[in-house]
Amino acid sequence: MVSNDFSEVIVGVDGRQGGRDAVALARQLAAPGTRITLAHVHNTDWGQGKANGIGVPLSLERAESLLDSELRRAGIVADTVAIAATPPARGLHELAQQRQADLLVIGSPRRATLGRVLIGSVARTTFHGAPCAIAVAPYGYARGEHPLRKIGVGYNGTAESQVALDTARALGARRDAEVRALWVVSIEDVRRERPIPADQPEAVDRLLERCLHELRRIEGIHGDAVYGGPREELSRISQHLDLLVVGSRGYGPWGRLVHGSVSSYLLGHASCPLLVLPRAAEPAASQAVVEPAAATG
Repeated sequence: MVSNDFSEVIVGVDGRQGGRDAVALARQLAAPGTRITLAHVHNTDWGQGKANGIGVPLSLERAESLLDSELRRAGIVADTVAIAATPPARGLHELAQQRQADLLVIGSPRRATLGRVLIGSVARTTFHGAPCAIAVAPYGYARGEHPLRKIGVGYNGTAESQVALDTARALGARRDAEVRALWVVSIEDVRRERPIPADQPEAVDRLLERCLHELRRIEGIHGDAVYGGPREELSRISQHLDLLVVGSRGYGPWGRLVHGSVSSYLLGHASCPLLVLPRAAEPAASQAVVEPAAATG
């Protein structure tokens, strides 16, 4: 099962703003007693022979110096690890596996709009296939105070969205935050209910009512159901949240992140920190009567 309590957290740092944003977000998500590790992946591609013999030790020395500097700047108690790996994603994945990490936190690159989530090609490779949950901090996140008061979650009754909901509720309870669940009904969901119904507006209304009924049965959350595109609606609601939680798509290896259209879109458009959870190893205990595709992927 995917843990709802992040007790082993790895933070990718690079000496720039994105890494510092990741540290700030990790502090918000970490549970009491969490072990936080600041990790920096340094270059191993120094060629052969003498160049390799000189380059690798020099690269390690620079990585360790960077980590010491970032740790002092963060002012937290944390481990530091310099990883020699090419590509960088492989190093972070291997460290996460070795530490049996619950969460890997990364930042957005400098070209991201202030306050928005965006990851580049290296971070996207890190995201895909990660052995644990991944959180992405918006650019500039560390420059201000960001208490978790409103946590949103994409929910659609599937096992993957149930894990997202359970995690959001656990974080909400720890931070005394409000949890808002959004169920997005799309045109595909309506067609699944009744193939191209002539009374499509009425079919949409009925499906929304069913989704709202399911959400109201869940204690401790504020639920809403809307009709539209899952990617766009989750992006829209992120403007009013301090954290958005979604599940990984419902196929691929257990415990691994497999990003699809929804999470890929949110990685370029979310207006708050984004937390994406890997596929659950076991089905959730409760299943809703309909399964729109809003919360995963």
